[in-house]
Amino acid sequence: MEQILMNLVAGAIGGNAVGKATPTFDLGTLGNTISGLVGGGVLGQLIPLVLPALSTAMQGGSFSVGSILTNLIGGGAGGAILTAIIGAVKNKAA
Repeated sequence: MEQILMNLVAGAIGGNAVGKATPTFDLGTLGNTISGLVGGGVLGQLIPLVLPALSTAMQGGSFSVGSILTNLIGGGAGGAILTAIIGAVKNKAA
């Protein structure tokens, strides 16, 4: 449960960071947060599938700083990427 929470928080932060850093992709604070949450949650769930060693460490209960950083980076990147994609599509449609 902690991994999901870390992914969601990092995703929300990543989404807001991208939205505010590039006004082209800005969806507003609420839009950036929601897209960041979704992106962080999705990418955060995919990282353990891609990196089996991380998944094994999570199941064994042996969390390390590396696995926590992987969750935070994956969630933040996922939130940033999804916010940028949605912002680009929104601006293209407008």
